[in-house]
Amino acid sequence: MSTAIADRTTFEQLAGRHRRELHVHCYRMLASFDEAEDATQETLLRAWRGRGTFDGVAVRAWLYRIATNVCLDMLRRSSRRAVSLQSHADLPWLQPYPDRLLDEVAPSDEEPDAVVVERETIELAFLAALQVLPARQRAALIARDVLGWSANETAELLETSVPAANSALQRARATMHDRLPPRRADWDARRPTAEEREVLARFIDAHERCDVAAATSIAAEDIRITMPPYPMRFDGLEQVAELMQRGLVEQSEGDWRLVPTVANRMPTAASYLRRHGDREFRAFKFDVLRIRDGRIAEITTFGPELFDAFGLPATLAAG
Repeated sequence: MSTAIADRTTFEQLAGRHRRELHVHCYRMLASFDEAEDATQETLLRAWRGRGTFDGVAVRAWLYRIATNVCLDMLRRSSRRAVSLQSHADLPWLQPYPDRLLDEVAPSDEEPDAVVVERETIELAFLAALQVLPARQRAALIARDVLGWSANETAELLETSVPAANSALQRARATMHDRLPPRRADWDARRPTAEEREVLARFIDAHERCDVAAATSIAAEDIRITMPPYPMRFDGLEQVAELMQRGLVEQSEGDWRLVPTVANRMPTAASYLRRHGDREFRAFKFDVLRIRDGRIAEITTFGPELFDAFGLPATLAAG
């Protein structure tokens, strides 16, 4: 056994530096923040138990190999398979990822090869498209096109031959090409722009005032709303306007307060609802926005389970 990780403290220091990027890797594989947490914990447990196999040279690659195998094992054990994706509504396990945690993955003097989490590799649509791929193809594409690993490194990761790894990669790339938006502008590697932040501010203002006309004025004609884990999908401005009219006006449950945040490098509103008779605004939902040409093209709505992970309180005081 390498003396580099002979004791628990040294191991935790070595592995801890990679914990967040391992979590992001598992998240891409599984599309669930909570399942990625479970996978990361299992990865570190397996790494500790198998520390005798570590040669003391490439700890990062060693941990990624373990994490990938953990995810493949989880996918094999679950009833989940590659899906025939029509929208995010087809992925009931899909969850958002807080940008404040994505920002923990960054190159440092100690780990100059760490991969910056770029928007094009973490957006919800990219993440959803990954779920169409068989698990090993998914792992091959992440290794080569997201992490930038070589063919040899990818083959070692998957414990297969280079030709087999390359074959899996080519099939994955072909599928992703068919699934990703045709305009590369929808997939650039950046954080929300000033224009997107302005659209988000208008979205927040309209919803706090329950102004359906203002909310739909910044929506694209082909806007889509999905609400994982529920299999609900609303397509087009007419359906979305009817949904907003019911939710904000006709069947209003109380008053809204929205807070801007960022999930998956996308502009996001965290909504709090103060129900009639209540004294506090309580965490209610996230709306993750995809904005195209200054208008909202897609809204993916999630429940309040991850408010704490976003660094947001569970309640807000009225007033």
